[in-house]
Amino acid sequence: MQLAARTPPGVPRLARVGLFRVLAEASRLQVLALCAEEELSVSELAVLLDDSQPQVSRKVSALREAGLLDARRDGTRTFLKVAADSKSDAVVADALAEGRRLCLADGSLARIPKVVAGREDVGLTHFEAPATTATTSVPASPEHLAHLAALGPLLGGRQLAVDVGTGDGLTLDVLAPLYSRVIAVERSRAQLARVAERVAARGFHHVSLFSGSYEDAALVERVDSAGGADLVFAGRTLHHASRPVQAVAAFARLLKKGGFLVVLDYLPHDDDALRSESGDAWLGFPVDDVRRFLAEAGLTVLADVPIPDAFHPQGPDAKLTWHAWVAQRPPPS
Repeated sequence: MQLAARTPPGVPRLARVGLFRVLAEASRLQVLALCAEEELSVSELAVLLDDSQPQVSRKVSALREAGLLDARRDGTRTFLKVAADSKSDAVVADALAEGRRLCLADGSLARIPKVVAGREDVGLTHFEAPATTATTSVPASPEHLAHLAALGPLLGGRQLAVDVGTGDGLTLDVLAPLYSRVIAVERSRAQLARVAERVAARGFHHVSLFSGSYEDAALVERVDSAGGADLVFAGRTLHHASRPVQAVAAFARLLKKGGFLVVLDYLPHDDDALRSESGDAWLGFPVDDVRRFLAEAGLTVLADVPIPDAFHPQGPDAKLTWHAWVAQRPPPS
């Protein structure tokens, strides 16, 4: 019987004796089991297993050569997960079960959520830092608010908008004139304080602030009590999420039937400096990946929209390619 698994180009499939040899080491079984639970980097595996990165890299290399792990590059990082078609092999299935037992015994399986959540720590630290005067000031000449308010009646479904990851609140200048009620969601208390200044300066009395995550039960309860959101706007938020797929599902959870989700983010890039400079967890997303996230969340993808470079000429992300995806929760039948 042949192993049903993908192998890197130029690497022959292992004979059964070779497969048994690869799976004969307990720590490799743990790597395999952890990567079956979550897509993880070598550094994250090292933390989970309390092992050195060189040691983990050697174990990962053996498993990749056997076609048991798939790898995905994200800048300088490589993320690993169990190759989907290897799970149909009875020997591999037994190895995964044993690896999971070992991970349960030493607590590494239970530590996965904390390690994955740590992807967002740099971003939260970045946004808690004191801001410059330029970023805290509220732009003058707010005539655009009047223009947007005048256009509002042309739009349907304008009761509630939720701005997830509102940042400095700039998007509120667009949403507040159009929607009867807006909830601005932000985990960083420092950022939320800046948003409060903007809301007060603009006189946005119908905008409320939520201190916490878009996944918090209290936010879901608040939105549900209002009948669900007509619009959820995720502006440059997804690349800060530790788990982008789950983040999109959380956005979708806030929508009423027929409501819309707009995701504005970056296409893939290789500027690793943004991890430390801006706290980015991911270096952008392929168009089809975000479309898949939306579909898996039960939404209908309506459009994806390239954003002209001239629309974002300043800031550390000015040189990146911005893109928007628009999706809808199916309306009531």
